Amino acid sequence: MNKKTVRDVDVSGKRVLMRVDFNVPVKEGRVTDDTRIRASLPTIQYLLGHGAAIVLMSHLGRPKGKPNPEYSLAPVAARLSELLGRPVRQLSDCIGPEVEAACAALQPGDVVLLENLRFHPEEEANDPAFAGRLAALGDLYVNDAFGTAHRAHASTEGVARVVRERGGEAVAGFLMEKELEFLGRAVEEPERPFVAILGGAKISDKIGVIERLLEKCDRLLIGGGMANTFFKAMGFEMGDSLVEAEAVETARSLLERGRSRLVLPVDVVIADALDNDAQTRVVAPNEVPPGWRVLDVGPKTISTFESALGGARTVLWNGPLGVFEMPRFAQGTFALAKVLAGLGAITIVGGGDSAAAVQQSGLADRFSHISTGGGASLEFLEGRTLPGVAVLSDR
Repeated sequence: MNKKTVRDVDVSGKRVLMRVDFNVPVKEGRVTDDTRIRASLPTIQYLLGHGAAIVLMSHLGRPKGKPNPEYSLAPVAARLSELLGRPVRQLSDCIGPEVEAACAALQPGDVVLLENLRFHPEEEANDPAFAGRLAALGDLYVNDAFGTAHRAHASTEGVARVVRERGGEAVAGFLMEKELEFLGRAVEEPERPFVAILGGAKISDKIGVIERLLEKCDRLLIGGGMANTFFKAMGFEMGDSLVEAEAVETARSLLERGRSRLVLPVDVVIADALDNDAQTRVVAPNEVPPGWRVLDVGPKTISTFESALGGARTVLWNGPLGVFEMPRFAQGTFALAKVLAGLGAITIVGGGDSAAAVQQSGLADRFSHISTGGGASLEFLEGRTLPGVAVLSDR
């Protein structure tokens, strides 16, 4: 990675403005999954250990550009305080005279968390004046929010630009560094054999990723709803299954290009309704009757995928193999997680639903890296420039 990190700058006695991704689930005023908060701890603890004061900023949910108590970061400040073992003061806004005064009074070792950035429409609009007011709250800027790095928002791109224009540094935190190194190495210089697994609902979301991975990987395994569109391209009737009619030609082209490197499910779990209590059967992909739909991969597919993964040295997985939100149709996804956990290879999970599935499987600690950014990881793997990364200071 050619971007500076917190190791490359002197933070002693400085106020560090740090973008984190604390977009976590909150229920009844409590954080129900603190994975993303924990992911930021190494950078926060490093800064505190080197004499910095920290101003943290994040978004939470979609409050549509105006204050909404439902999306307050107060529960996050409380959980972070517990994890750090020191008080984390929650401020009532992210800009304004009171915020400026509170940040100016910070001493080394102090931590404050600004209120939800998206309470202001200027955040997602990357408004220069708003970015300038945020930038004034710190002496240097650290971005540790990989999950938002694909968005050119005020707190991800605008602030970094303003800080650098003023002669300051904009650097990556340890989580950002880890994300870029693991994902970058996977597509640029993987240990081979390199096997990629793509699931999820739609081909259209991942065309660029599929095309790039077909150039890079030794085998590409396809599951989830997107496999249905490939089956349709092969001439199979898919009943009521999710099929992207407009992507069938694309799927046909990818099948032609991928040939023996593309591995599709050999059996599927079908149901007569999108319901956890529906009737189910296991059939071949070309045996889906009218009125039924594919909702998971079958046991023979897991065996086929396990064989295709044999000897792999690097595995990248993005997207579940079925409707894993329903326990009845999560079996394929959890079975794949178990296979990957026992491989002894470099295993990288590309955020989003697949990361959630690995966490639910209880096997997260047996993976090499679980990305905190679903959309960001897809865009990075596709080879797109991430605005929140491009703007950081070069080494």
